[in-house]
Amino acid sequence: MQYLEGRKYVVQGIFLVVALIFLTRLFFMQVLDGTYKLAADKNTLQRIVQIPYRGLIYDRKNQLLVQNTPVYDLMVVPREVKQLDSARFCELLQIPQEGLRASLKAAKKYSRIKPSPVVQNLTTPDLAAISDRLADFPGFRIQARMARAYRTPNLAHALGYVGAITPAFLEKPRYAKYQAGENVGISGLEAYYEDTLMGRRGVQYKMVNVRGIEKGKFRGGEFDTLSVAGQDLHLSIDAELQAYGEKLLAGRRGSIVAIDPKSGEILAFVSVPNYDPQQLTGKGSGNRYMALLNNPDRPLFDRPLMATYPPGSVFKLVNELVALQLGVVTPNTPFDCNQKLVRCTHRHEPPRNVSIAIKQSCNPYFYQVLRAAVVRGQASNKYEDAHIGLAQWQKMVKSFGLGEKLGVDMSQEKRGLIPSPEFYDHKFFNKKENRQHRWSFRNVYSLAIGQGEIGITGLQMANVLATIANRGWYITPHFVRGIGQGGPLPQFRQKHYTAVDTALFKYIIPGMQQVVDGNGGTGELASLAQYGISVAGKTGTVQNPHGFDHATFAAFAPANDPKIAIAVFIENSGFGGTSAAPAAGLMIEKYLRGKVAPYRHRMEDWIMYGDFTKKLHGM
Repeated sequence: MQYLEGRKYVVQGIFLVVALIFLTRLFFMQVLDGTYKLAADKNTLQRIVQIPYRGLIYDRKNQLLVQNTPVYDLMVVPREVKQLDSARFCELLQIPQEGLRASLKAAKKYSRIKPSPVVQNLTTPDLAAISDRLADFPGFRIQARMARAYRTPNLAHALGYVGAITPAFLEKPRYAKYQAGENVGISGLEAYYEDTLMGRRGVQYKMVNVRGIEKGKFRGGEFDTLSVAGQDLHLSIDAELQAYGEKLLAGRRGSIVAIDPKSGEILAFVSVPNYDPQQLTGKGSGNRYMALLNNPDRPLFDRPLMATYPPGSVFKLVNELVALQLGVVTPNTPFDCNQKLVRCTHRHEPPRNVSIAIKQSCNPYFYQVLRAAVVRGQASNKYEDAHIGLAQWQKMVKSFGLGEKLGVDMSQEKRGLIPSPEFYDHKFFNKKENRQHRWSFRNVYSLAIGQGEIGITGLQMANVLATIANRGWYITPHFVRGIGQGGPLPQFRQKHYTAVDTALFKYIIPGMQQVVDGNGGTGELASLAQYGISVAGKTGTVQNPHGFDHATFAAFAPANDPKIAIAVFIENSGFGGTSAAPAAGLMIEKYLRGKVAPYRHRMEDWIMYGDFTKKLHGM
């Protein structure tokens, strides 16, 4: 019995020792979290998050576009603030007392024990002016970090920008590890690749006295972790081509998107009006952002991804391919230029085949092409027949990457619209009478010439031309060709095939070449025949109910071995052959030859300063 009694005390003792170890460990862990102050010699434990070095961004030729520069943030831990002389503090920092009160209120709401920003983006001279006197204000400390610096005034919409994380961001699971005052990618590639660029945070635990003077590492740094730098991004963008495109369209409204058809890599991504990405960095960036946001020219609006337009006559290429696949036309099918069906814009030779029809952009021809594709006698009732035919047409058109997000590595992409039978059912439903009005091909024929309800983005149009250049397939367009030492993300390596047989694409390309290089072609101002380069393209003039028509042109070159596909939209610029075509021709010349011939500077001036309501002569 005595032996058992003694054993009981031994067991109890073991449990007691284990409990003491656990409680001691728990105590120290709470200290590490910053929730306790150490009583010994009035030292305080600081948990300092080490923000990793953010990855850099380069263009396709390894030119540095985005780098990091040191800045400093003044942080506050509300719990540590004692008897603050706000007037003296604000005089030191040169900030209004109202701003200080607002910052302290926001900091207390966020956390009383974690640091929050009071003043951000202090420069080295700013820091030198306040550092000696900051010790008089317990609870305030300086936190160094690296801010973004943009070495190019171009590509703002694609690069995006980095800014202080907002309370709304902090509530999202993706940003659970972030703290108030830290920076995060807000838009563009900076946001899409945030996890890649940011890297992994580190943590240091330091002892400081009541005046904020460092007293050394806590327990020799055994609880510290090292930060890991973010990975660099290597873009497919050609910085010289991008700058040239922005120069051409400066002062206009519109977009240019250029793609390498074989890889899906985006070579140029022009959106105008635009802004210098450096405007959204450093002190005062919030005010500058609001000025851009309220600018009536909408420079923050990302036109290649977010503006949807009817594609105009460029869409005739897609309709022809669908009709060829359905077997309702052949490359040699003739149709009359019957202007009783729909008006044609100019007199031209009879469209005896598809090449002539594409070259002359004959509206009545493509009216009859779409009618043959939709109205196929699949139902005895003409309304049901149109419903069935349009559903089949829509499915095939969407296989070109239209009517859905392509999946580019940017978050603000719009779907566009390829209307379905259900769309027209809704459109023609009479709410007052509470009954469905029937519709037939005559109600949707404007789709034949890329007008009406259809809407696509500049990126989608460039991708359609890349698909035609590849004879029936595309790789999802993307900006990043390499992450760190690796390649692009897996989804940007896969081929996507359309619903049209690859063997049929060859039938529309000769007509596209005639658009540019043929005598009297509508896109002759994009011709590079003088350099031995054949351009295959299509002009478009998009009706605009709110003003002068929009101009568009889409092309690829060289026609037999495409290295660039391009789409140009210029708002309120009239005929596509007059404005958009020469802009595309200059961009293609710049990319393929590396320069633009001096004698073509007059055409550059026309794009930048010309009156597009008048015709360009002598080019």
